[in-house]
Amino acid sequence: MSMDDLVPAEEQVMVLTKGGYIKRTDTESYKAQKRGGSGVIDIDTKDEDFVNIFLTVNTHDDLLFFSDKGKVYQIKMYELPEGKRATKGKSIMNFLSLTGEERITSALVMPKEGKNEEKFLVMVTKKGVVKKSDAANFKDVRRSGIVAIGLDKDDELKFVNIAMKGDLVIMATKNGQSITFKESDVRSMGRTAGGVRGISMDDKDEVVGADVVQSEKDFFLLNMGEKGYGKKTEVKNYRVQKRGGSGIKTFKVTDKTGKLMVSTVVGPETKEMIAISQKGQVIRTSLDQVPVIGRQTQGVRIMRLKDGDKIASLTCL
Repeated sequence: MSMDDLVPAEEQVMVLTKGGYIKRTDTESYKAQKRGGSGVIDIDTKDEDFVNIFLTVNTHDDLLFFSDKGKVYQIKMYELPEGKRATKGKSIMNFLSLTGEERITSALVMPKEGKNEEKFLVMVTKKGVVKKSDAANFKDVRRSGIVAIGLDKDDELKFVNIAMKGDLVIMATKNGQSITFKESDVRSMGRTAGGVRGISMDDKDEVVGADVVQSEKDFFLLNMGEKGYGKKTEVKNYRVQKRGGSGIKTFKVTDKTGKLMVSTVVGPETKEMIAISQKGQVIRTSLDQVPVIGRQTQGVRIMRLKDGDKIASLTCL
């Protein structure tokens, strides 16, 4: 008998905080809370800690965790600690062999092998490098981790998404630029390869969002500046270009909005967003409240922040 036989297969929520605390919990506690429309993901985090990654996962699924240093780790969902909605969880260092300064920046469910579907992992770094690798390369990852991407000394792995043939990759930068290109523009590479240029930008800029979208229809790019201004823009407004260029404007950065902090694709099934500031202020709002407006605009005020505070993270449900 294996552990798989003893653990019931059920949907649960995996929550990982910026400070590295992780837990899995019952999906019902979040569903019940969503209907009321008040409250937040009120896990008991330390001061200045906030939810960074939020996934709904089957207990038997394999989870892949990617670190800023370009390594990937694998663990079964049921091996993570179970906790209530209001508990902090345990340090992820107890479950993955991370080095002292290594941080988990992205997590996803290991994709199941489809009959005729080729699946890839698309990785994007802070400095605008993009890499595509066959998902099969990550089927068996040892607990101590393996290299997922070769990085330059001053670069970090920030975003990892699953892509299939024909998908589009969208990247956005802190200064409000974005680029959209076909996944086929990036050839598939081995695990230790370093990737290619995804977007060109100056040394002071960095990538703050990278996503994969299957179809331009009914998808929006949700952008939010560090001072609480945000908007949705239809993905079809972003023309498909060749990778490596400087892209087009996605967010008008002004003194009022601050730099672009979050850029993520949302679909029709995404109903709510939770924004958390660096000083622990939280707002939970329906995505219907966020207006759909053009690319070259600054958006509207979504969250009123105190002086000196900035948006820290945004989670969509």
